[in-house]
Amino acid sequence: MLRIIDSRTGVPVEAAPTRRGLTRVEAHAPGFDTGALRVLLVADLLVRALELGGTPVWAVLHGEREQPELRAGAAALGIRPLEDSREAGRGLGEKQVIHVVPEDGPAPDGVRVHVAPVHATSPAPLTGADPVALRLALLSRRRDRPVRLDTAALTEAHDTLVRWRRAVASWARHPSRPIPEEVRTDLHGAWEDDLDLPGVLRLLARVETDPDLPDGARFETYAYADRLLGLDLTRDLGSPE
Repeated sequence: MLRIIDSRTGVPVEAAPTRRGLTRVEAHAPGFDTGALRVLLVADLLVRALELGGTPVWAVLHGEREQPELRAGAAALGIRPLEDSREAGRGLGEKQVIHVVPEDGPAPDGVRVHVAPVHATSPAPLTGADPVALRLALLSRRRDRPVRLDTAALTEAHDTLVRWRRAVASWARHPSRPIPEEVRTDLHGAWEDDLDLPGVLRLLARVETDPDLPDGARFETYAYADRLLGLDLTRDLGSPE
């Protein structure tokens, strides 16, 4: 069961208090910058985690300025489309409403998830950056901690992506093996604990080098985790060695 910390109270709450009940996720991004993209990314991860747990989700964007640019940037980062709040009504019987907001942003009623700012060396989002590497760099810090994006951070994220994609393509050539129950439990334990994405990434790093895991199990673990992470880790399947 996914539990997140309500920023209003500092107390963990169930993201889906009613089994199979609709949860509405509202992302508040007043303009277009890397910090706003991080807000949308956290909303995207929340939606993915809820859906993996079997919860239906309705995702909405609140943004009064630069919506076309914001939506284009979100699409580049692999963030799935959100409905426009100006066109989306209420009354679909949602059992929970979760607002994903910047730390210094609006204070709507209901459960709030604060997202810390991004300190980027480039003032323009996505300038000269691999969007998926940017996504990974943003995932590497808990959402309540600021992220510093510089050349070193983006290079490290890019190199990790290249290495993992090559490894996944290599592991896919071996017979499939089920994800070990301990690994699956640890994966769920991380992302269901207040969306601890750095914990998920640490687990994948451990799986990558564990000598006792067959390659087929490594592949299944990475492919399953990528349903949440959205890093296109299976992109190089079928490519020459």
